Amino acid sequence: MANQEIYVRGANDTEARGPFTMEQLVSLVEAGQINAETYFYDSATEQWLMIGSNPVMKNALWPEKKKMGFKQKDFNVVNAEKTDSAPPITVQQFLAAAEGKTDDTKDKKDKNVIMMSAAIWGTRSAAAICLLSAVALILPGIDALMSMDLAKILDKPFVVLGLVDAFIGLLLLLGVITIYPFVRFRAVFGLGFLGFLFLTQDQATPMIAVAAGSAGLYFSTIFLSYIPLAVSALVGLGGMAMLATISYS
Repeated sequence: MANQEIYVRGANDTEARGPFTMEQLVSLVEAGQINAETYFYDSATEQWLMIGSNPVMKNALWPEKKKMGFKQKDFNVVNAEKTDSAPPITVQQFLAAAEGKTDDTKDKKDKNVIMMSAAIWGTRSAAAICLLSAVALILPGIDALMSMDLAKILDKPFVVLGLVDAFIGLLLLLGVITIYPFVRFRAVFGLGFLGFLFLTQDQATPMIAVAAGSAGLYFSTIFLSYIPLAVSALVGLGGMAMLATISYS
């Protein structure tokens, strides 16, 4: 039938069209000019028959498309222990796992959560260092401060710097981290100004204490991981505690 010449006509047509090859009829089907109710001339029976009634013609012009599907596979749970006695997971356990607080997820804790927690401890450490620095600087001039004599207070610059440190420490305790740039400036200023004064007075121990305290204060506002933060906090607190001890004695 592929090489056969075929004539076609509509149900109400008085004239036939053709001859057409099978390939040409396929093009007419795609163009919408032929459908299953179109007649074709069957030379074997010498009759006009509907294309849809002839299985060979119908399959040639409208081949059945193979249905595509997916082979169903068994779903196996990965890394799951089969046990009938396992209790259901509670909401609290689910949240703890998401926060990395369980034995199975503690090594997968979100880094952002760790950095946020470290930043909070860094703020607290910086506050404690500033308050210790305030104590160390105010102690030598406590009499001038208690007298509330402005002239005497201004005559002791360490007291003024100590009051600034106390104010900074209180703000940091309240969680005001927008003053971090000023805190870092205070650390650098303290290292330069106080360190220079102690150096010119040949006081090595206070100079070392100021250097340690200032460095600890500076890096406590920078590090966002626990180990370097802990080192910075210990160095800063140790330095300011040493300076406070020297001032008290």
